[in-house]
Amino acid sequence: MKTIEIRGWKTRMQLLLQMLVCACAMLGVAGGAFAQDLPAVEAAAVVLETTGAVTFDSGNVAWMLTSTLLVLLMVVPGLALFYGGMVRAKNVLSVIMQVLVVFSVVIILWVAYGYSAAFTEGNAFFGSFTEKAFLRGITAETDAGGLPEFLFIAFQSTFAGITTALVVGSFAERIKFAAVLLFSILWVTFAYLPMVHMVWSGEAGFLAHKGVIDFAGGTVVHINAGVAGLVGAYFLGKRLGYGREAIKPHSVPFTFIGASLLWVGWFGFNAGSALAADASASLAMLNTMVATAAGVIAWSIVEAFTKGRPSALGAASGAIAGLVGITPAAGTVGPMGAVVIGLAAGALCVWGVTGLKRMLRVDDSLDVFGVHGIGGIVGALLTGVFSAQSLGGTEVDLAIGAQVWVQLVSVAFTVLWCAVVTAVVMLIVRLVVGLRVTEDQEREGLDIVSHGESAYEK
Repeated sequence: MKTIEIRGWKTRMQLLLQMLVCACAMLGVAGGAFAQDLPAVEAAAVVLETTGAVTFDSGNVAWMLTSTLLVLLMVVPGLALFYGGMVRAKNVLSVIMQVLVVFSVVIILWVAYGYSAAFTEGNAFFGSFTEKAFLRGITAETDAGGLPEFLFIAFQSTFAGITTALVVGSFAERIKFAAVLLFSILWVTFAYLPMVHMVWSGEAGFLAHKGVIDFAGGTVVHINAGVAGLVGAYFLGKRLGYGREAIKPHSVPFTFIGASLLWVGWFGFNAGSALAADASASLAMLNTMVATAAGVIAWSIVEAFTKGRPSALGAASGAIAGLVGITPAAGTVGPMGAVVIGLAAGALCVWGVTGLKRMLRVDDSLDVFGVHGIGGIVGALLTGVFSAQSLGGTEVDLAIGAQVWVQLVSVAFTVLWCAVVTAVVMLIVRLVVGLRVTEDQEREGLDIVSHGESAYEK
């Protein structure tokens, strides 16, 4: 209200002065002197505006509030339904609960110390765990790159929450609930937070200093989560009957609806990463649209050739593959580059969940590595290609080969960092609470064993 009143005062003063100038001119009395004073009056009004309370661009704030809600939509209900539909009926509630509770735990950790550790100066790998712990020193008027810092904190909290929740898909149908929670606390602290700091906290970050391009989370989110899921699946071992009997999704419609919600929410994830309602957000939105469509088409075509017909589950997975692939490149490649990235991610992720999965001999229950790991790697590397201005991109700092090398180094570092941290965390969790339910409990289903509930009446 103060800004509006000042602006109104300024406008009225200008009109009054203009009327006085006209009157003086008509009377022939020093009209030019009044005219010369107008710039000084405008400058005085600007001073009054800037000495009041901090003001933020309302359009940018509105877009980022919306983007934050869209990313929340990705998790609950999007990811919960996507994962819930792919497990057997006796485990659907356990997976939904894991997604919801893990996300909630991470949100609290984020405001307790996560934001501080990720976005304060610190060193090349970590920020300070105490500088902004429990949001110390931050008020409603604190500025964070043109946004209220509270809003930036809320937006980034959803990234931390969904990244950690993604990992639980690899553990589905056999892990203890307490193990999921302890794993999530340790993993977000020692795997996710340092990756955020290294990539997004500024030039002091280890990978940012090398020049990596990661617009919305190819390394930070998807490769990080995919590798964690792969390593965690090795530690947990295979589900009972895996490879000997069919373990089918209990509700493909659930998964399809979840994928659709993820696509909608992903606009907040990618376009919101511009941190403003501007041309960069517009580019990211279009790229997210076309890359996802390309991912659906590519996955469906590959399935049609390899299996004889495309599946609804495959098309939904193709949408996620396209979304994952474009995430690191969303704001720096042109739309045609985005189409190529979506096609590549969709096609290669089919191999990731079939051929590669068999080669690795791992039971990654819901194909977190096959989609998010492989899709993230494909997207990160192709970001280095299609971000070049000569191919329609917006980044011109390095030649294509040099930028691809930077992207490759960042991918390799992320894989190594996350694999080591995840292995250590799994060892700690196994020692403290154990990892896996008993065979009898696994046969009964985690809905009853872990939560005393059943999704469907028998």
